[in-house]
Amino acid sequence: MRLRTTSAAVAGTSALLLLTGCGAADMTKQASPFANAQGAKTVTLSVQSWVGAQANVGVAQYLLEHELGYRVDTVQVDEVPAWDALSQGRVDAILEDWGHPDQEKRYVDDKKTIAPGGDLGVTGHIGWYVPTYFAKQHPDVTDWKNLDKYADRMRTPESGGKGQLLDGSPSYVTNDKALVNNLKLDYQVVFAGSEAAQITQMKQFAKEKKPFLTYWYSPQWLFEKVPMTEVKLPAYKEGCDADAAKVACAYPHTPLQKYLNADFAKTGGKAAAFLKNFKWTTEDQNEVSLMIANEGLTAQEAAKKWADRHASTWRAWLPS
Repeated sequence: MRLRTTSAAVAGTSALLLLTGCGAADMTKQASPFANAQGAKTVTLSVQSWVGAQANVGVAQYLLEHELGYRVDTVQVDEVPAWDALSQGRVDAILEDWGHPDQEKRYVDDKKTIAPGGDLGVTGHIGWYVPTYFAKQHPDVTDWKNLDKYADRMRTPESGGKGQLLDGSPSYVTNDKALVNNLKLDYQVVFAGSEAAQITQMKQFAKEKKPFLTYWYSPQWLFEKVPMTEVKLPAYKEGCDADAAKVACAYPHTPLQKYLNADFAKTGGKAAAFLKNFKWTTEDQNEVSLMIANEGLTAQEAAKKWADRHASTWRAWLPS
């Protein structure tokens, strides 16, 4: 899920793996044999484990298949390995990248094996959040300087006597351990292991009206079900997160980007043109994400419903 920068860190997959901002088993070696195949009217898309990424791929796949006549294969790959797979032509496109400057420099600027595919149209943001029901009771909790005051309320068996800061997968972009250390907070970062596991914990806390502090990101459908309020961290300034060990500032707001294999960008015909044109809003993505995560629809079922309602949006993506 976002600016997945320093660390290894945000749809033919199941709705259980879903859920958005970010990570999954490295399935790179299961890449489609059709990726970059000469003359094959097939496109292979990288799909990350969070539901927003599945929404992007679901809609792109549906339209590529039903409007442009392509076969679409999907491969689930973690964020950083996905860049390697894209460079090697194992996949043709990544539709939601949260910011990986090291990979961008290596593959886009230096090797020129990956080409920018343009803005997705969605702005991503990672932050620390508390449930809104707790923020209303204790408004000062939304300032990081007051978090230690509530550390004892945030303790769990996993946090070792400190307050718990709940993260998802270690593969997501996260500065949280450095932030806790550099801001000298009485908290312990605890990884749920996946977005789905993190969501399960957060929903259980909310059901019991317990306080919690969590790493989370937008856009994300869970805000509709568990309203959360962001904790203000020290303001983000350009370069404040350049040294991973010294980070003591908030996460930036990042326009999410698409990337294409450089050869595919040149020779991928209408499929490449369509993916470059693919650009939608946070509201569009959340509409599809909610159908997948909350209604139990497959990515393709949700994509069809969205496409039926929004023809005026997606027709602009089709190459002439």
